Amino acid sequence: AQMFIITVNDLDLSIGPFVGLVSCIGATLLLDNPVAGLLALAALVIVYGAVGALIHLRNLPSIVVTLGLSFVWLGIAVMILPSPGGKAPDWLKAIMTLQTPWVPFPIVAAVVIGVAVHLALMLSSYGVIARGAGGNPKALTRAGWSMLRTKMTMYMLAGLFGVFSGLSLLGLTTAGDAHVADRYTLYSIAGVILGGGEFIGGRVSPLGAVVGALTLALAGSFLIFLKISPDWQIGAQGAILIVVLALRALVTYGEQKR
Repeated sequence: AQMFIITVNDLDLSIGPFVGLVSCIGATLLLDNPVAGLLALAALVIVYGAVGALIHLRNLPSIVVTLGLSFVWLGIAVMILPSPGGKAPDWLKAIMTLQTPWVPFPIVAAVVIGVAVHLALMLSSYGVIARGAGGNPKALTRAGWSMLRTKMTMYMLAGLFGVFSGLSLLGLTTAGDAHVADRYTLYSIAGVILGGGEFIGGRVSPLGAVVGALTLALAGSFLIFLKISPDWQIGAQGAILIVVLALRALVTYGEQKR
């Protein structure tokens, strides 16, 4: 989800609370009234597109707009589910606990999604347009393409994948929580950058984003395996991230020198 936003040279600081809101809707409304729940999730995706349009039309900084939006998502989530609770739909739990041979299902799903998005974003004609919206928007406009439509599409894709993220997390935790994904906002940015993306629009790698996210997750699991105190785990993850990014910068610098 964050990768789509970075593609158009923006940043989304609301994705964590948004995922938490989806988790709360999935554990309550989607469980009790599936049709209303699906309509609510679809409305959230449309709102994401509207936010993209607002940012583009008013030339607003995406960081400020999405930071304010994060409080909106969190407030709605707390109103729906003031404390952790609710229940994941049985079909969602069945999907997330699916047993696949040799490789756990979440990793299989992440790789499949990464490959599908890579093919769509890096090899299709519209993928070129989407990346061009971040890399060279003026050239895209001169070529006759609508920056407004492109930005709305990318924001709606981010909202769609945010919905997928929230439902996946709900299927794993089996209960809703407004704060379940607060820390994922910065993790999502780090995962995209760790996977080869850059803050210069258009320079992203869908497969790299998946690898970056898995690396962060595995780093956290490895620290737990080493029985490192939770008080030190966040700092240790940050140190690992800095080291990896420094090594990537050195490799890039060496390639440029050659």
